[in-house]
Amino acid sequence: MTFQVSARKYRPQRFDTVLGQEHVTVTIKNAIVKGRVAHAYLLTGPRGVGKTTTARIIAKSVNCLNSTDGEPCNECTSCKAISSGQSIDLIEIDAASNRGIDDVRQLTSSVHYTAANAKYKVYIIDEVHMLTKESFNAFLKTLEEPPENTIFIFATTDVHKVPITIISRCQRYDFRRIPLDIIKAGLREIAEKENFTIDDKTLTLIAKKADGGMRDAESFFDQAVAFSGEVVEYASVIKVFNFIDEDIYFEVTDALLKKDFKMPFLVCDRVYKNGWSFIDFFNGLQEHFRNILSVAATSDTSLLESSVVYYEQYKALAKNFSEGDLLRIMNYLSRLLTELRYSQNHKLRSELALSQLTGFETSETISNLIDILANSTVGEFEIKGKAGSGLGEPEAKEGAAGIVDGSGVSGNADGSGGSFRPADASMQPNVKADETGTVTQSAQPAEPGSGAQIKSVSSAGAKTDAAAQNTQSAESDSGAQINAVSSVESETATSDTDNNTAATVQKPQGRKNSYENESQFFASYARKKPAPVPKKPETNPYIRYIIDELGGKELEM
Repeated sequence: MTFQVSARKYRPQRFDTVLGQEHVTVTIKNAIVKGRVAHAYLLTGPRGVGKTTTARIIAKSVNCLNSTDGEPCNECTSCKAISSGQSIDLIEIDAASNRGIDDVRQLTSSVHYTAANAKYKVYIIDEVHMLTKESFNAFLKTLEEPPENTIFIFATTDVHKVPITIISRCQRYDFRRIPLDIIKAGLREIAEKENFTIDDKTLTLIAKKADGGMRDAESFFDQAVAFSGEVVEYASVIKVFNFIDEDIYFEVTDALLKKDFKMPFLVCDRVYKNGWSFIDFFNGLQEHFRNILSVAATSDTSLLESSVVYYEQYKALAKNFSEGDLLRIMNYLSRLLTELRYSQNHKLRSELALSQLTGFETSETISNLIDILANSTVGEFEIKGKAGSGLGEPEAKEGAAGIVDGSGVSGNADGSGGSFRPADASMQPNVKADETGTVTQSAQPAEPGSGAQIKSVSSAGAKTDAAAQNTQSAESDSGAQINAVSSVESETATSDTDNNTAATVQKPQGRKNSYENESQFFASYARKKPAPVPKKPETNPYIRYIIDELGGKELEM
C-alpha cells in the first residue's frame, strides 16, 4: 500500500471528529435530524480548519442509508461511494480552475437532472471567491430557486470577495482557527496510532507554527517524522524547519533583569547566523512578554500559549516584572516591528532596540509611591495619608516641639525635620509661651478687620493682651484703593519684680519688614499722579483753518 499523508489518512469522516468546530457541526447535524436541510451553504474560514471536510460529511449524512443522529454510518454503499470519490451524485468543482461563465452555465444546466443513486444531488464548489463577476450573476437565479433535492455547498477563505447577493441566498457558517491544545491533542493521537514518540515541547512548537490550521500541523508532523524517525525530538524539529528556539526568549528576559548589555549583540548574532527572520524573532519576543503579562495579571497559567515545561519559568518571571513595565516593553516592540519593515539593516536596528530594552528602568505607579510614602518616615514626621485619599498633613512625633516661624516653615525645637507651609497674608501668628518658658507660634487664619492677638503667659500666671493694627490707604485717579496692613507689634508683659520672671515674646521681624516695605511702596505709588501730556500743535492746514475760523464746530459734528 502506498504512503498517504496524515492530512488525508486521518481526515474526519463524522461530524464529531471534526476538531474545534462544534458550533458548526452541531448546528448542521441537528438540522439534518429535524429535516431542515437548506438548499445552499456557505462555509468560510482560514485554511486547513475543515471546510471541505465538513462539506463532504454533509453530503454523506444527507444521503446515508443508515444515518444515526445525523451522523453518517460510513458503511452503506452511498457513504462508501462518496468517501472513495466514485459517487456520481456528488460533484466537486474547483472554482479557481472553472471560473468562467461557460463553466457556470454548464453547471446550471446539469442541475435539472435528478440524482441517480442518492437522495440529494450535492454540488461542492471550493474557493468560490475565484469566480468572475459574470459567473456569480449567472448563478443567482439557480441559487435562489434550485430544483428539489439539490444542495449547493460553497467553501472559501475570502468571503469578502463573494458578492452579497450570493451570501444572502446561503446559510453562512464561519469556521474558527483551531486552538493550540486541540491541535496538540490531534497530533498526539496520530503519533500514538503510528507508534511515534514525541514530547509536549515539540508538539507545542509544531502546533504554534501551524497557526490554527490542522492540515498545516499534520504536514509539519509528517516532515518531522521523515527527518527524525520514530523518535521526534525538539532539536531535530528546530533544525529541519529552522524554527526559532523558544529558550532564547528566556535568555533575553534574564539579561534584562541583570542589565547585561552583552546580550543584545550575542542574541542578534545568533539570530543572524541561524538565518532567522528578525521580524519573526521580535514577534515571538512580543508573544513571550504577553505570556508573562497574562501570568502577572491573572496569577494563572491557563491562558499561556506555550509548552507545559515553561509554566514554572513564566511564574517566576511574572514576579520580577510589573504590569506597567510589561506594557511599556510590548508597546516598544510594536513600534519596533513597524520600523523594521522599512529598515535597511535589520541586525543593527535590532541590536539598538535590545540595548534600549536592557537600559529600561523599572517604573512605579503613583498609587504605589503613595503607599510607600505612607509607610515610611520623613525626618521627625510620619505621613498618614493612604493611596486614593491624598498624602494628608504631616504629624510630629511625640516629644518633638514644633516651631512655626514667620516664613511659614515648621520644624522641631532643635531645627531638625519640619515641612514647608506657604505663608499667607491672611494667616496671623498665634504666639504662646508655656510654663517652662518655651515659645511657640502657629499660623491661624485671622478674621477680616480684626487685629492679631498675642498671648503671653508668665510662670506666675500673669496675662497681658496687646493688639495693634495700622492701615494706610490712598486713592488713585481711577478710584482704585490699595490697603496696606502694618505688621503686628507685640508688647512685653511683666509681672511683679519680687518673685516672677518675665517671658519675652519675640517679634516676627521678617514679616514685619516685608509688610512695611509693601505698604510704603503701594502708598507712594497711589499718591503719584501722572503728569499731563502736552498737546502737539496741529500742522494740518485744513484743520488749522477750521479751528481758527469756525472754532472747531465741524470737528465736533
